[in-house]
Amino acid sequence: MYRRIQALSQKIFLWPWAVFKADYHEIKNGCGMDAYFYVRFLRMMARVLLPIWVISWVVLLPVTSVNTSVDNHTGLDRYSFGNVSPSGQSRYAAHIILTWLFTFWLWYNIRHEMSHFIRTRQRWLIGPENAGSAQACTVLITGVPRRYLTESALANVFSHLPGGVRKVWLNRDLKEMPELHERRNNACSKLEAAETQLMGTALKLHNKRVKKEAKKAKKAGHRVSSDSVATDGRPLTESSIVDTEQGDVELAEKLAAAEIHAVRVASDREEGGFDRLGREEIVTTNAALKESRRALARDVAATSRIAPAETNHADTPHGDSDTEQTYPPLNSAFVLFNEQIAAHMAAQCLTHHGPYRMAEKTVGVAPQDVIWGNLNMNPYDARVRMAISWAITIGLVIVWAIPAMSIRCARRTPGSRGFVPCRPLLSALFLVSSARVARLLMMLLPIVLRLLARFEGMTQRTAIELSLMTRYFIFQVINSFLIVTLSSGIIAALPGLTKDPSSIPSLLAENLPKASTFFLTLADTFTSYIILQGLSGTASGFLQAIPLVLYYVKLFILGSTPRSIYGIKYTLRSVSWGTLFPTTTLLVVITVAYSIISPIINGLAFATFFLFYQMWKYLFMWQLDQPRSSETGGLFFPKAIQHVFVGMYLQQICLAALFFLAQDENKKPSAVPEGALMIVLIVFTVFFHMIINNSYDPLTHYLPLTLAEMHGKADANRDIAKQELTEEASVKELETEKSSLSRRRSHGVSSDAEDEPVGKPKERAIERTEDETERGDGNVPGPEGRGEDEGEGGVLPVDEDPGPKDFYHPQAWSRSPSYGLRVTRWASARRRRRRSGRGALRCQRRMR
Repeated sequence: MYRRIQALSQKIFLWPWAVFKADYHEIKNGCGMDAYFYVRFLRMMARVLLPIWVISWVVLLPVTSVNTSVDNHTGLDRYSFGNVSPSGQSRYAAHIILTWLFTFWLWYNIRHEMSHFIRTRQRWLIGPENAGSAQACTVLITGVPRRYLTESALANVFSHLPGGVRKVWLNRDLKEMPELHERRNNACSKLEAAETQLMGTALKLHNKRVKKEAKKAKKAGHRVSSDSVATDGRPLTESSIVDTEQGDVELAEKLAAAEIHAVRVASDREEGGFDRLGREEIVTTNAALKESRRALARDVAATSRIAPAETNHADTPHGDSDTEQTYPPLNSAFVLFNEQIAAHMAAQCLTHHGPYRMAEKTVGVAPQDVIWGNLNMNPYDARVRMAISWAITIGLVIVWAIPAMSIRCARRTPGSRGFVPCRPLLSALFLVSSARVARLLMMLLPIVLRLLARFEGMTQRTAIELSLMTRYFIFQVINSFLIVTLSSGIIAALPGLTKDPSSIPSLLAENLPKASTFFLTLADTFTSYIILQGLSGTASGFLQAIPLVLYYVKLFILGSTPRSIYGIKYTLRSVSWGTLFPTTTLLVVITVAYSIISPIINGLAFATFFLFYQMWKYLFMWQLDQPRSSETGGLFFPKAIQHVFVGMYLQQICLAALFFLAQDENKKPSAVPEGALMIVLIVFTVFFHMIINNSYDPLTHYLPLTLAEMHGKADANRDIAKQELTEEASVKELETEKSSLSRRRSHGVSSDAEDEPVGKPKERAIERTEDETERGDGNVPGPEGRGEDEGEGGVLPVDEDPGPKDFYHPQAWSRSPSYGLRVTRWASARRRRRRSGRGALRCQRRMR
């Protein structure tokens, strides 16, 4: 599926240099598009922060620290926005100028990366590996009315799309079949473990007997060589002497026939026999599954024979009703198209005339990614469940904000020991235990959010991860960023507010910037994002100590069978995008929001993202593996870009508030123009955000028609470049073709070429036909429609044996070589007819 990546380094101390020089584009071949775009996102942030770091440190650090000071501002607070004295309010001009420059720099990088994302994703969609698979041409449709729950009805609905429908699978209520299958697998696992244990015991007894016989022979005074005893405990025959120059000896000549020992099998009545290990269970479940599959095949054959209805205005069932079937169909189906573009068109078009009917359609579905339990959900129930799910999510965010604020207040408020009066030790234990409880709840939160997304009725695990990314990011921003920022700034200003309530604006302007230092220095569960993640996170990521320990623990405890040992040794780990991306984008939000307020964060953030870029490049190239079924083609990347906009909005709103709150020596507003410019910048950012969404959202999920003819080619990038370069030349070719066609018609000569579209080059048409033939294009007429030149045997073989294999998802297929040969012969005959027509035209001209 993916190409193997070359070895890291032959020298043990040069691996960091090898990681640094490694090409991150190889991640696409090793772990897929999602991993590639995650590393690309880290690379983008490192590139964005590099000039921001240099410029902000050169400009803003002197502006906020040289010849200006504010009371109680020490340490890192001296380099923050609030350290500008009332007499030096004109220095805020540097902040507003750099804010605009940094925002424009972010805009440029966002547009550049989104353009790269669209181009890369489209090349992936039309690439041979993806476009040639059945997954790329399959659409999952939910909410299908009962009237269309037949293969012929659904095939008739989508028959208008290019290429038509190749196969339709109706999802059915399998009732007890999944349970029978699970019971059989469990019984097989028990039997496999028992047989492995039996062989291990037999081997130990055999080795013990061999050693015992060797000791007896040694005591008797005979010398026993290693070749004198066979591995099965039977003495070998006389060893033959073979000259090494005569070559290798046949394996059969070296091995002697082993003595077969009869093994007594416990009877059915004997306790502790194979029945307890699953023999009877396997026989019973196999028989039950066989009978169930026969009934399933009868139901499939019955619905396959039903013809589509003649009207499209009644949702009444026809033919056999659901009650007459052992396994009735659910309200969902998989439709496999002959053309990839047909699948993308089906996913976008309005399918049914009723509300919410056949409205949810997903293209590129992998069987391992499907949540089979949600395939029969009513569309109205799904909407209600979605509202309930988001209501619970918002409730979790609000409810969690209360203890988070309490913990912050307990840590930041002077005299917080009052929570446990006169007990300093208990107060410390309270703070430590609260942090541990908070960490435990944060670990359980993604599990709860996944259950809520599944409760909505989502039919794909990748869709759950995409939903989790949004929910978890909202939770992180509110509880791990806004609550921390507000609690830090407000709690720091509480003593002054109680003494002089009229000084609220000035105190907030002075103390709110201190929250940025909180993200840099406090190493606790929620807020140690920059330093802790950048240093210890990267070190632990490269070291991989915990996975190494878990590897040997699982090998010792769970490695009881060859199958389990193989799975532990050769199955690589994977990551969960729903939690990995929000954790990273939260760092982006913190960095962007405080890039002007506390510019010292920029250098630390650049180092963090650069180290993350190198670490995850190493992990995805040599440590991790993402399964093909979880591949979305990089759909997490646009969501991450939206999170960057959240950071920009928070930065601009905070700066606007700080500018309007700034006061000079006379307690009058001193930065109103800067605040007004920030409001203008917010409006421009919203406008740019809308442009980005309107420009790239329609191109994110589906394949455009302009690339439909290029799918499955080896070098799609070259073909796209050729198409763009020849757009202007095509106009001249069209005029030339029209003039030549008019000359032919004026001479009264007819040819097969006149039936073709005007302006289409002949050679291009032939190449297109041959290319369609190679990939099994459904638009090319079959051999039965070519005429008599092709000969017989034009009908493709059809498997008429109905059975469970009808539900197996087909792999990529192509027509037989003989069919391609016939099409090639047909194209050659057509070229010969054209040449003969041109020759007749020349003869007529000469005669005239």
